[in-house]
Amino acid sequence: MLIWPANRFVAGEDKESAITVVKDLNAHGIAASLDLLGENVSQRAAAEKAHDDYVSLLRGIADARVDSNISIKLTMLGLDIDLGLTRDHLVSILETARDTDNWVRIDMEGSRYTQLTLELFYDVWGSFKNVGVVIQSMLRRSEGDVERLIAEGARVRLVKGAYKEPPPLAFQDKREVNTAFDRLAERLLDRGERPALATHDDERIDHAIEYARQQGIAADRFEFQMLYGIRRETQEDMVRRGYCMRVYVPYGKEWFPYFYRRLRERKENVTFVLRSVVRR
Repeated sequence: MLIWPANRFVAGEDKESAITVVKDLNAHGIAASLDLLGENVSQRAAAEKAHDDYVSLLRGIADARVDSNISIKLTMLGLDIDLGLTRDHLVSILETARDTDNWVRIDMEGSRYTQLTLELFYDVWGSFKNVGVVIQSMLRRSEGDVERLIAEGARVRLVKGAYKEPPPLAFQDKREVNTAFDRLAERLLDRGERPALATHDDERIDHAIEYARQQGIAADRFEFQMLYGIRRETQEDMVRRGYCMRVYVPYGKEWFPYFYRRLRERKENVTFVLRSVVRR
């Protein structure tokens, strides 16, 4: 059962609860990306269930007529089990998204999955244009990946990256990660297909806004993305300023690891919880 205060960051344990949250976001001009929590399944039955849940989610979004796409993890669809199984699940989900006039974002997981994820993305890209992928600015390879994705006309969600990676693969200094984020954001703003800049970092947001202004890039050519439960006032303010805002809304029974990561990532999240405990 989802317990307090995890419900600040997680929209509930089932899709009905999550869709209720999306309706509230939509009422404030904010789009959503629904994410079923979980990863790294090791049993075929679990991968099949994840596939069925994603399909059900897409149909639930269509029935509710809310403004939300979905985010998926390939390790939930069987990437650790069988590549062919994962591809079949991915194609089925994309077909359902196409049938329900929706769109799918493939999340990027740890670096051991980066190449496989991109290979699967390119494999289906020829037949499905209702799919995009995530790129992490912390990875040293991301500059080349972004260039190819731009050339393909693919939609990219740019994040800093939350996984612990070794120095040969990833920048270790936050300043380097931030510099890479800004550089990749500029390239995506210049030539990308409606890129999504996913960050809560005011300096990264301000840099993107100023760069877009200098280059005459209209606000409707890109979007900002944030996490559910973090900086809601900022999200609504961005909409009032004329920017497209999409909120990543997680839900599901596998909520504890996600909740723990949110506390570990940001000091203000821990402060929020402690203050709330004192008030109770």
